[in-house]
Amino acid sequence: MNNTTRWTVPPDHPVFAGHFPDMPILPGAMLLDAVLDAIAAATGIALDTCEISSVKFLSPAGPGEVLVIQHIVSAGGAIRFDVVAGARKIASGSILPGLPV
Repeated sequence: MNNTTRWTVPPDHPVFAGHFPDMPILPGAMLLDAVLDAIAAATGIALDTCEISSVKFLSPAGPGEVLVIQHIVSAGGAIRFDVVAGARKIASGSILPGLPV
């Protein structure tokens, strides 16, 4: 993949209090938000009206973990992404940017 962004999961984020108290796991929605923010910042593509056409959550991420968000934009505009922590793949998927409103 041709573009990468490093993101550290905030260890003190309030979401971990309820997800889950004895074994904190980053919620998928928060991970996807970080992915969209990283890709939008790297590409300049507005993703506020995108369609997440597929996503697979493969391994949990926890507080303080350093994640690498990798993405590639195809000639047709679809964006493929992977999220990894070291050698462990956390998630992968694809995004279709939305049409301007």
